[in-house]
Amino acid sequence: MKFSGKNVLVTGSSRGIGAEIAKVLASFGLKVWVHYRSGADAAEAVKAEIIANGGEAEVIGFDVSDEAAFVNGIKMIVDADGEFSYLVNNAGITNDKLALRMKTEDFMSVINANLTSAFVGCRESMKVMRKKKFGAVVNIASIVGETGNAGQTNYAASKGGVIAMTKSFAIEAATSGIRYNTITPGFIATDMTDELSEEIKDAFTSKIPMKRFGNPREVAEAAAFLLSDHASYITGETLKVNGGMNMA
Repeated sequence: MKFSGKNVLVTGSSRGIGAEIAKVLASFGLKVWVHYRSGADAAEAVKAEIIANGGEAEVIGFDVSDEAAFVNGIKMIVDADGEFSYLVNNAGITNDKLALRMKTEDFMSVINANLTSAFVGCRESMKVMRKKKFGAVVNIASIVGETGNAGQTNYAASKGGVIAMTKSFAIEAATSGIRYNTITPGFIATDMTDELSEEIKDAFTSKIPMKRFGNPREVAEAAAFLLSDHASYITGETLKVNGGMNMA
């Protein structure tokens, strides 16, 4: 995989899919900024693993839903490295409830954490990247943003918003040499899905044409491709990593 940039910030990369994205990107020679909100020890462990495998990484902590903190975080990266080449907006939360029981604050907390934070990251990255007329951003959305899901009105709205927002950023940034794309993972095997009962896992698996959950590395390698020079003529796209569960 070929990259013309030097560094990448992966938000929410102390665990799960984000951690795997960080490790894969480091394996391709990028300096990775491993981001966390509250899991400093986990982020340090990801950094240590990257360095042990010959990669380069630093740890950075802030709350992505705090606009000033996100802006300052990107500034810290630019000050340290002299550039900011790539961004993966991966951090996010859930707060599941049926819509009739969902309070406005339940809805907005997820919108702010998942959609507004991604907007801030996309906007601030454009400000920096357009100076060199180079850069790429991948936003991690969800199959739920395409299909909806009972009990996840807030999450579906946030991830559907990410998909639409990414297309708009792609249009605005195209002449500045910056690309914006989205990945919509389906059911991916992480520590969160490990908590599901075998019965529930089987029910979900039966709906997936490939008859299995994906693994984090499959999402990570998709992200690496979209950031890389191999995707230099791809922008505003939504790459489905879902085992065929949603082909529309």
